[in-house]
Amino acid sequence: MHEDELLTVPEAMVRLKIGRSALYDLLRTRRLASLTIGRARRIPAHALADYVQRHLEEALR
Repeated sequence: MHEDELLTVPEAMVRLKIGRSALYDLLRTRRLASLTIGRARRIPAHALADYVQRHLEEALR
């Protein structure tokens, strides 16, 4: 995975192993960063890694 790689919603869903509604909930609540290019939503690959790291740190508290 390249740090500057931009993922589509379905690609991010597969990598996080979550459904579409769960992913859009993360985007809506800004727990997962994304950007819009035209009408297309893209999630930077590093945003997935950041989300997982934060989630792990919270679980260890």
